[in-house]
Amino acid sequence: MSAMHRDTGPALQDISLSSLFWIFFRIACTSFGGFMAMISVVENVVVERKKLMSYHDMLDGVSLASLLPGPVAVNLVVYVGYRLRGGSGALVSALGAVLPSFVFIVILSVAYFRWGQVPAVNRLFMGFIPGVTAIIVSAAWNMGRRSIVGAREGLIALAAFAVLLGIRGFYSTLGIIIGAGVIGWLFFRGAPNTPSGPDKKPVTPRPGYNANALMLNAAPLAGVPLLSIDPSILMKLFSVFAGMSMMLFGGGYVFIPLIQEIVVGHHKWVTSQEFVDAIAMGQITPGPILVSAAFIGLKVAGLAGAVAATVGIYLPPALLMVTSTHALERIKRSNAIQAALRGVRPAVIGMIFAAAVVVGRTSVPVWISVFIFASALYALMRFRVEAVWVIPAAGLAGWLVY
Repeated sequence: MSAMHRDTGPALQDISLSSLFWIFFRIACTSFGGFMAMISVVENVVVERKKLMSYHDMLDGVSLASLLPGPVAVNLVVYVGYRLRGGSGALVSALGAVLPSFVFIVILSVAYFRWGQVPAVNRLFMGFIPGVTAIIVSAAWNMGRRSIVGAREGLIALAAFAVLLGIRGFYSTLGIIIGAGVIGWLFFRGAPNTPSGPDKKPVTPRPGYNANALMLNAAPLAGVPLLSIDPSILMKLFSVFAGMSMMLFGGGYVFIPLIQEIVVGHHKWVTSQEFVDAIAMGQITPGPILVSAAFIGLKVAGLAGAVAATVGIYLPPALLMVTSTHALERIKRSNAIQAALRGVRPAVIGMIFAAAVVVGRTSVPVWISVFIFASALYALMRFRVEAVWVIPAAGLAGWLVY
């Protein structure tokens, strides 16, 4: 494929590992509202503002992250980091994305085990929801303008939107992506590829940084919990959560019954009420809900246990994501794969719009919610305000007026 059709951003040396870390650290600090909110903020920062990747490459990453096990948002972060700086980029990007939520959940868990309650922050989150909805709509619109270039792409996006709203869950997501890929192959296999932007140097992972490199880089991190005086329980925490992470398809909420059965029913690490409270704390912290694993690890084995459980829940899917991204870059040269991806991309746009509707429905049905949504969307679309500032502003508005 020519460079004209592979607008994937600047050369690798244009962004340092420290810059990657701080990009995702900032994003994670304000990514309230579920995995689609975090995905939308990643798109806003990485594609819209910093222009590190093309819209098409971002959509390919969302598609791949949705198909693989593990938290979708963290999978996407790993994808972006690997595309830009190889295995080390994937590692530091994932650390930046997970660290804020881990720190928040540890602080809340310590307070919970000391005082037996979760801090009351409901009014803030009443403002977050319409702000998050605006970010998702903005991201879908910006990506859609470049991926929906004809009636057939528009129909694919509309069908995906309708199916996901009518039949929610992992299997509907899987069916949409596979179906859109088949339709794209049928519709576009004889058509020329659509340029995604000006001619730029294509980005491929730096030689020598592959899945094996990420394993070597991550090994010291995985071994940190073993410094505790009781490594057996830490290894058990790590192995249990690592095993569950590879069975996670369809988002954190689908995973809740499985993790409850294992940590409450089988191992009895936490009580039913503590588990419910752990999920609640995962919802009121930024980042993915699966950070609730840190709560369980903290109770079982202190801070080292929190680290062991968190590494276990995120590391195996991240390694699989790196391997799959590396394979995707190789097979994307095929004309048939390009045609299939041309069908998948508008389907992803439709699913993101559907996610905006789902998130928006959870907001408080009062005029101030509409005002926060409209103001946030206007700021994003008209003034191109960074998404990382929109959510705190929306939360502050909710705290003041609800």
